[in-house]
Amino acid sequence: MKIVFAGTPEFAAQAMRAIHDAGHEIVMALTQPDRRAGRGMHLQASPVKVFALEKNIPVLQPETLRRNNVDEKKKSQAEEVYQKLSQIDFDVMVVVAYGLILPQEILDISERPGRYGSFNIHASLLPRWRGAAPIQRAIESGDRKTGVCIMQMDAGLDTGDTVLVEELAIADDETSGTLHDRLAKMGAKLIVKSLNQLQDGKDLATTPQANIGVTYAEKILKSEAEIDWNLDAQQIAARIRAFNPFPGATTSLNGLPIKLWNARISKENHGYLASPGEVLGLSDQGVCVQCGSGSIEVLEMQKPGGKRMNAKTALQTFEDIEKSLCFKSGADSF
Repeated sequence: MKIVFAGTPEFAAQAMRAIHDAGHEIVMALTQPDRRAGRGMHLQASPVKVFALEKNIPVLQPETLRRNNVDEKKKSQAEEVYQKLSQIDFDVMVVVAYGLILPQEILDISERPGRYGSFNIHASLLPRWRGAAPIQRAIESGDRKTGVCIMQMDAGLDTGDTVLVEELAIADDETSGTLHDRLAKMGAKLIVKSLNQLQDGKDLATTPQANIGVTYAEKILKSEAEIDWNLDAQQIAARIRAFNPFPGATTSLNGLPIKLWNARISKENHGYLASPGEVLGLSDQGVCVQCGSGSIEVLEMQKPGGKRMNAKTALQTFEDIEKSLCFKSGADSF
């Protein structure tokens, strides 16, 4: 199969590598423009671009795919993509976490006679968690399962018919980082299975999404990272794990900004009333903290300029923990 691939982050690059390793030919890659990142704020290529250049795959990086109501530079970039897609020979388009909306005219090119259309790898059990951040929102909301859908794309936001679906359980200690890796592996496997079926001349049975149970996974904002200790323990622990690795849950400890990277519900019985955010003591593996209802065990934290470390070890550097330490909302970001 000849593939046009559109994607940006590592989740997409893993699928791209699997497609290439399965013997399919990626004739063109679309990815977002290089972005400044890191302490030096240097321009960095996306994981998809890095792989494409390694395999000598042509790459286009438009800022938008819309040709109307944009400035001349963006219009020219979108026009180049439109013309290249119209001219090259390909069988199917695969889209994974691209980050740009595909206009109907782009989808139409992939659906011309002799082509199979556009397929998307989406990291949720649609119609639950359509949108930008399905992995984080699933953990934050306490979902017990999630999965991957291979979807035939249409002009809506993750509204197309599903082709292949596979689910997995969300572990109690799951972070967005660990779940991302499991779902990326699953998505890569399923898209290769889909392409192989098309290559073998087998029809891909499509299933319309249900009209009930629709939820939207809004983009994660840094402003959401601050922990509200008045929430119940279940919500706080889930949020800390959902925001690992991005943006990292933030709080302050005796005025010092702190990031929390992992937590779970505490099973300790401390036997006295405490204020939300108050440190209740040390456990075998972490630090017990009072919430609005119940308590959590913080397992991993980070001080400004430091590395992530075991929370118990980090807290032991503070003095008089049983009398004075209290986590507060309103911490400055790192």
